Amino acid sequence: MERFGCSHQPLSSAVFKRGICPTDLELGIGPPRMGRWAVDVAFVWKALLTLGLVLLYYCFSIGITFYNKWLTKSFHFPLFMTMLHLAVIFLFSALSRALVQCSSHRARVVLSWTDYLRRVAPTALATALDVGLSNWSFLYITVSLYTMTKSSAVLFILIFSLIFKLEELRAALVLVVLLIAGGLFMFTYKSTQFNVEGFALVLGASFIGGIRWTLTQMLLQKAELGLQNPIDTMFHLQPLMFLGLFPLFAVFEGLHLSTSEKIFRFQDTGLLLRVLGSLFLGGILAFGLGFSEFLLVSRTSSLTLSIAGIFKEVCTLLLAAHLLGDQISLLNWLGFALCLSGISLHVALKALHSKGDGGPKPSKGSSPDLELLLRSSQREDDDNEEEYFVAQGQQ
Repeated sequence: MERFGCSHQPLSSAVFKRGICPTDLELGIGPPRMGRWAVDVAFVWKALLTLGLVLLYYCFSIGITFYNKWLTKSFHFPLFMTMLHLAVIFLFSALSRALVQCSSHRARVVLSWTDYLRRVAPTALATALDVGLSNWSFLYITVSLYTMTKSSAVLFILIFSLIFKLEELRAALVLVVLLIAGGLFMFTYKSTQFNVEGFALVLGASFIGGIRWTLTQMLLQKAELGLQNPIDTMFHLQPLMFLGLFPLFAVFEGLHLSTSEKIFRFQDTGLLLRVLGSLFLGGILAFGLGFSEFLLVSRTSSLTLSIAGIFKEVCTLLLAAHLLGDQISLLNWLGFALCLSGISLHVALKALHSKGDGGPKPSKGSSPDLELLLRSSQREDDDNEEEYFVAQGQQ
């Protein structure tokens, strides 16, 4: 005891091994202070990392919305644009899978043709129609109306999750549906920039989006398929999405595009390269959006993504009003606030339900939105693979 320079009562074995006197502990000096300092640094670092990932997610998500609106003003072939984006996403997904396979020395999952056509094809078709109709609507409607109407996708997700028995009917869910539906009605009521054709397209996309994420959840619950990783999911979905969207493209855009001087009958090589470069940029943004969502959830939680998504809608509307001159009345803003309150209630219910159950369950639980896709990958992927993706995203 003398070698520690202490005249106190005999120390406990834990304190004795660390060589710290009780007086030091009471004064708050020594290793305990260093421990608190380390905790503070870790908290600040986690907060900065979360903020950075949220901002990265905002850049890709808001960026691709305004990019699609900007490009469709001069390039009136949204379905062809979407198909090219799908090809770029498939390219980057294949490249990511190859890099992961080389670094981990483990083969990535490749589905058989039977599973691919029977189980993946319905999800791919619904996803293709959702994305294609959404981009098509930019020819007719403003970014603010698009953002508000796409927010109603939660409404259709809840409806289909009830139909497929993925959610249990509760009074709180009925309230969520009424808030979102009422907000959508108020936002579109007497809107000065309302377009029926564009509204119908994006509302149809939201409706199909409900089917899309319901099928996505059902697909991910089939653990034997091994598609819990979003990169593997994107890799398998893109080819069928391309094929599913091609008939729609051939009917509505094929002839016009084949005679367009911007692509097939170009006379200015510089103009052709600029158009192709702009289209390729959209594919990078689309892949970056899914990638940033995965990074955000893997380093934080799906609740963080949900809350960030709510504020993202607000930022998108404010930017649309400021940069593009979208006209939003007081009634429209009230409708938007009502819709966001319904979405916020839905997020809170999911968080409470997940906490009460000790985490998401594979058979029932949270509604089948994008967070399920990413949350599943967070549970199933090993730490090495996750660290690889995080490292790639920080470069």
